[in-house]
Amino acid sequence: MKSYKNILTSLQGRVGLITLNRPEAYNALNLDLLTELADAMHLFDSDSTVGSIVVTGSQKAFAAGADIVHMAEASEEQIRESPFIPLFSEIQKIHKPVIAAVAGFCLGGGIELAMSCDMIIAAENSKFGQPEINLGVIPGAGGTQRLTRAVGKVLAMEMILNNRTLTAAEALLYGLINQVHSLEEYLDQALNLAQQIAERAPLAVQAAKKAVNLSFENNLKEGLSQEQEIFYALFSSQDQKEGMQAFLKKRPPVWKGN
Repeated sequence: MKSYKNILTSLQGRVGLITLNRPEAYNALNLDLLTELADAMHLFDSDSTVGSIVVTGSQKAFAAGADIVHMAEASEEQIRESPFIPLFSEIQKIHKPVIAAVAGFCLGGGIELAMSCDMIIAAENSKFGQPEINLGVIPGAGGTQRLTRAVGKVLAMEMILNNRTLTAAEALLYGLINQVHSLEEYLDQALNLAQQIAERAPLAVQAAKKAVNLSFENNLKEGLSQEQEIFYALFSSQDQKEGMQAFLKKRPPVWKGN
């Protein structure tokens, strides 16, 4: 099994398990972590002994968002040239089913990562949200597109425009996730579901996943492209710099509207 710095990998029967492992940062997503995650997923995808994949974090945080330290002073040109956002799309290239096992904070880039997976199993303590508006930007890795398709326009608007956070029970009610379990059981339940799927006909499973995604994402590529353009452009604004600096310095932001 290949060794990584920011993730842990293991085989659980026919399931490839990937654990985000930046506990000091609540699994905040940075370029190194996403690069390793994409590499591990592609390795599991090419392994004939693996039938499905589970991505998880810690009991405190699946992923609390993107690592703002590396984004706060980025220019529009720098953020456009960074491979950070495109790495989220690598998950869409995985042929085998991918299940997110979520506990604790699942915010910003974290929820975008979870929604990039095929299914989501959550612990009762999970919190789902898109708080990018507090930083002077918008979700840039699929949030405005996938969240709207999952929960509908009006709730997505409230979450993205006004930082509404959903509990696990609410996320289940609104169709964002598949199941809710106790903190002690959620990962086992995700692995159990993944194992059941892994025992089914591999070609049919992969074909079914592709067909479902085709119906769901018929116009998603265009939406993602437009979302990225808006996201990148916001890095030319003073509000983006102010929002991220205020976050890092733990003070309220002062918005200027430019």
